[in-house]
Amino acid sequence: MKKPDSTEGLLASALIDQRIADLADWRGQTLGRMRKLIQEADPEVVEEWKWMGTPVWSHDGILCTGESYKSVVKLTFAKGASLDDPARLFNSSLDGNTRRAMDIREGEVVDAAEFKALIRAAIALNTAAKAKPRRAK
Repeated sequence: MKKPDSTEGLLASALIDQRIADLADWRGQTLGRMRKLIQEADPEVVEEWKWMGTPVWSHDGILCTGESYKSVVKLTFAKGASLDDPARLFNSSLDGNTRRAMDIREGEVVDAAEFKALIRAAIALNTAAKAKPRRAK
């Protein structure tokens, strides 16, 4: 039997709203701003709530997650290592073969146009991967 979850039945967007409200400081403001930019870049983005409380934005696969820590808001792009980042928005998790992350500290402002371009590139990568036919083993 599945263990009851206090978030079961709630929409992911409502849970993300609640997370932003609960932060009630610069981290909530930052996460809220980045969420708005993601939605502006992709009006069809799907919001999810995974891994015991992590906001996730998807379009044909995961685009990025949004986590908050004491000193940073971290946006981790699932396929970030495969994305061009001419604006050098990625500043964390740079050694891995798959993911890349952005750590946003208090007072830092991410350029909206550059961030939206990165979101659109992540969408294009996911969409292209989904469109490729898989080879039989």
